[in-house]
Amino acid sequence: MKVVLTGGCTGGHIYPALAIGDRFRAASDSNEVIYIAHQYGLETRIVPAAGYELKIVTAQWFDRSNPIRLVKTVLETLKGRREAYRIIREFKPDVVVSTGSFVSVPVVLAAAKAGIPIYIHEQNAFPGISNRMLSRYARKVFLGFNGGHEHFKQKEKLMYVGNPVRKDFYDRSRDADRQSLGIPSDDFVITVFGGSLGSKAMNDIGFELAKEYAGKENVTVIWGTGREYYDGVSAELQSLGLIESPNLRVSPYIDNMPAVLSASSVVISRSGALSVAETTMIGRAAIFVPSPNVTADHQYHNAKAVADVGGAVIVREGEDTSDKVMCEVRRLYENRELLADMEVACHSIAPERATEIIYEEIMKDIGQN
Repeated sequence: MKVVLTGGCTGGHIYPALAIGDRFRAASDSNEVIYIAHQYGLETRIVPAAGYELKIVTAQWFDRSNPIRLVKTVLETLKGRREAYRIIREFKPDVVVSTGSFVSVPVVLAAAKAGIPIYIHEQNAFPGISNRMLSRYARKVFLGFNGGHEHFKQKEKLMYVGNPVRKDFYDRSRDADRQSLGIPSDDFVITVFGGSLGSKAMNDIGFELAKEYAGKENVTVIWGTGREYYDGVSAELQSLGLIESPNLRVSPYIDNMPAVLSASSVVISRSGALSVAETTMIGRAAIFVPSPNVTADHQYHNAKAVADVGGAVIVREGEDTSDKVMCEVRRLYENRELLADMEVACHSIAPERATEIIYEEIMKDIGQN
């Protein structure tokens, strides 16, 4: 069986696609999976590192701010569709699985032209424009959050499954992961990050954590700054005399996220669909700071799904964001019983079978199950 994956730009689109690809690979050594995306997103680094062949096509962000830019978007998309069509005709896939973003548009349009069965996964509570537009071509649309139903017209195609998470996030041991990371087993471990691109607001929180906990016994702070922010953060920590603190671990990107989340006591992050899914799979108390710069405030709704069961606290971004987050961190530091209860609640809504359900439904739909 041959599978094409597409979707990109951020880890929130890429990692769910890879989780689905991994499931097809695990099903049979004869299954072939390739990834089609464009040359400027994180997929150029993440996909080959995961062992998948990456094919590049032209794609353009939907910029409707003026007619000239919209025309450019259309022309670039049509060019990308021709490129994707040539790849599809050569590879001859049985199915195409898309996880969204503008990167997926030319690929899905090409697959539709070629008559290849198309399946879409939407990660967020409020669907992106690409998935909403492309859903007409899909046989099934898998949803990461139940609330996504109201935003698609063809309800009969929809199926709530949760968000696919890589197997690396399953069945982690906090003690084992702390040992592998060189973190004392009884430390209170705070992890803060702002997603693959970083975030000024999350880094402001990181600075407050560093000021309060750097050099403090029995506390470890792990901070992913984002690559664009790392040099500035390092310079500021240097000026504050905190850069050498042994319990402060600062890096541009957290590459070993499964182990780091597992080792954590509390996770402070944005609430993109992937971050939420991975945190629930590990089962760690979370403080979510939804990005205010997303369509329909969908990160808030992602976070609310966890907060509603008691697994997370939501702090809205504003002038006093850092202060509010620090208050929540202190509260959890002082109340380990609450921390433990939040961990159980968080894990209770983990999408443990999302990948398996998607695989089973695709195989059933194409008559191979």
